[in-house]
Amino acid sequence: MGGAMLLTFYKGPKIMVLDQLPHPKFAHLTENPQSHPISTGNQIIGSFLGIISCFTYATWLVIQAKVSKVYPCHYSIAAMVCLFGALQSTVMALCVHRDMEHWRLGLNIRLYSSAYAGLIASGSAFPLLSWCLRKKGPLFISVFSPLMLIFVALMSSIILDEALHLGSVLGSVLIVGGLYMVLWGKAKEAADLSQDENQGKESIPVTTDGENEMK
Repeated sequence: MGGAMLLTFYKGPKIMVLDQLPHPKFAHLTENPQSHPISTGNQIIGSFLGIISCFTYATWLVIQAKVSKVYPCHYSIAAMVCLFGALQSTVMALCVHRDMEHWRLGLNIRLYSSAYAGLIASGSAFPLLSWCLRKKGPLFISVFSPLMLIFVALMSSIILDEALHLGSVLGSVLIVGGLYMVLWGKAKEAADLSQDENQGKESIPVTTDGENEMK
């Protein structure tokens, strides 16, 4: 949490190393954020909706972990999640954009982003997520969520030509350190539980077949 807050709210000096590397520029494909000023009311509403999104995502992980124990077919679960998500998104899009011009996809960044969201972010990620939930549980999955901040900071600097600041690097270091500590703690906890189970099995007296017949 500390790394995520530092990465979000602290910038610091600009790092010029990535600017000297040759990389593709796709910044011209996006709109200029300065042309859409953000008001204080929108910031408050956006922060509130972001907190609700985190809470609902955590609840969804816990529910999926329960479902995977009863219905372990993670491919079918992923297919149902994507199907109902597509239906909800379609209804929401029809309420917001009723002009058919918004629904036309040409050979541009809108088509590429839609294809990536469907094939990678949904079609490939959800089956893998369901499989990991069944194997490791919801806590193991949620621990890796802050890594998205690191990937977004690096990819936006490479692809969108955004500046990379010292705060992003320091926050990334804290996030990776926290992730390693949680994974180390979970591994130690699993080892202790396994040791306790082995000691419990050794403490149970084992009777032979002859003793059972005498009894």
